[in-house]
Formats: sequence, C-alpha cells, structure tokens
Amino acid sequence: MNLHPISFHQKTLCAMPSGALWWAGERTLIASDLHLGKSGRVARLGGPLLPPYDAQDTLARLDDDIQATRPARVICLGDSFDDLAAAQELDDDIVTWITRLQAGREWFWIEGNHDPGPAGVGGTHIRDLMIRGLSFRHIADPAAKGEISGHYHPKTTVKAGGRAITRRCFLHDAARIILPAYGTYTGGLRTNDQAWDDLITADTMAILVGETLHEFPLSRGHTIR
Repeated sequence: MNLHPISFHQKTLCAMPSGALWWAGERTLIASDLHLGKSGRVARLGGPLLPPYDAQDTLARLDDDIQATRPARVICLGDSFDDLAAAQELDDDIVTWITRLQAGREWFWIEGNHDPGPAGVGGTHIRDLMIRGLSFRHIADPAAKGEISGHYHPKTTVKAGGRAITRRCFLHDAARIILPAYGTYTGGLRTNDQAWDDLITADTMAILVGETLHEFPLSRGHTIR
C-alpha cells in the first residue's frame, strides 16, 4: 500500500491515496464525508440531474481500502449520507453492500450536520468517539487536542511542471488531523478560505491526496518537481 505516516500524539496514523486514514495499531480505518445519496438529494431539491452512481463509486473505493487493510473497526466521521432521506432512498444493492462491508467488524457512524440521526443501515450511530486518547468527531473544535475530524472538505493548490494543480488534502498539526472528503461529488473548501482561520496554524501541514502523497508546510506553499 502507498501510505504516508503521520506521527500524532505518540501514535502513527497513515494517510491513504483515497483520502482515508489508517491506524494500524488499532486496526482502524477512518473516512469522512462519504455523502452517500448526494445525486438523489440534489435531484429531490430541484438541482441538476447528476449521474446516479456516486454511492457505487464511493463504496467501491471504500471496499478497496477495506480489502487492503482488513480493519477490525471502521469509523465514518459524519456526513456519511447526504441527508437522512438519502439514506432511506438508497437502492437495496447499496444497503446490501454496506451490510457486507460491516460484517465481522465494528462500524461507527459519527453524527454529522447532514446526518444527525441513525440512518438505519447497521453499525453504531454516535455523536463522537474516544479511543486511546484520540477523539473522533465531525466538526473540529478549535480548543481540542488529539482530535480527528472532517466536515470542511479541505483542498489546496500546488505548482507542478509550471501549472497549478488543485487536489483534496489532509491537514494536520500538533492538535488535530482533518480528513478530506471521501465521497464522490463532494467538492472541497480551499485552504485560503476564511472559514479555516481558527483551525490552520503556522505549523499546519498539508498532505496532497493522489497516487503519490505529497506533504508540505501549508504556510509556505509547495512546488512538485
């Protein structure tokens, strides 16, 4: 596997090319913002008709990560469903797929702002979670330490071969790790947006998601050669 280690509170967690986070010491796979059912929700609210294959695409990548890591525990960090109605509208084959992925392992659905209640697809719905001193929640708390969260869909831009490339990214510093959005059609929030003002520090590092994972100090920008 192509993994990029992050030393965090005396533990080693690894960023994965997909945007998931692997904690080998706890056999725990972590992903955020799957937004399953987004195409259906957008259509229901009168938006553009998107190809209705986002759930299949997202679950196929999650399935690959599960096959690669064989986790004993999976933590989905909120907004796993684009809303609770979207969870109820999932095709039977998608629900069966989720059930198969859950089989034989712990599965936690952290509460998100899009999915504040149980979705009825197995696993454990929980507001937040603490494991060996690390806290897992959907939206970062600026005062927290040892926190792993999602919500913001971080993305940043680097220069490569004389052109600018924008990709999803992990953000991390001594206090927190923020995961990129995992789901198809999720988009991203650029790291120069003012919404990051309370979370990005002079020590924040970005790990660019892709086949090769690149890490750099966010405050300095980066050029890939």
